[in-house]
Amino acid sequence: MNAEEKSALSEWPLWEVFVRSKQGLEHKHCGSLHAADAQQALQMARDVYTRRQEGVSIWVVASKHIVTSSPDDKAELFEPSSDKIYRHPSFYAIPDAVGHM
Repeated sequence: MNAEEKSALSEWPLWEVFVRSKQGLEHKHCGSLHAADAQQALQMARDVYTRRQEGVSIWVVASKHIVTSSPDDKAELFEPSSDKIYRHPSFYAIPDAVGHM
C-alpha cells in the first residue's frame, strides 16, 4: 500500500461492525474498519467478518455516533443500583418444585 492509499484510508470514517451468528440472538461487536460510506462499510464488513458464512445479519455504525460512559462516571452510573435491594430475589421464597435457580 503506497502513501497515497494510506492517507485516503485514514481520512475515511471509522465504522464499528456487529454480526449476528446463525446460532445467536444478538449482534456482537467483531471489529472496526474504515470505509467511505455506510454501503461500502457494509460490503467490506461482509467480506472481512463473514467469510465463512457464519453471519445472518450485519450492522455497521459510524464510530462517531457511539456514545460511551467514562470510567470516572462508574460510581454515579452503576453504584446506585446497589441501593435497590428489592430488585434482588432474596426477599422471595422459591418453591422446591422450581429446582436450581
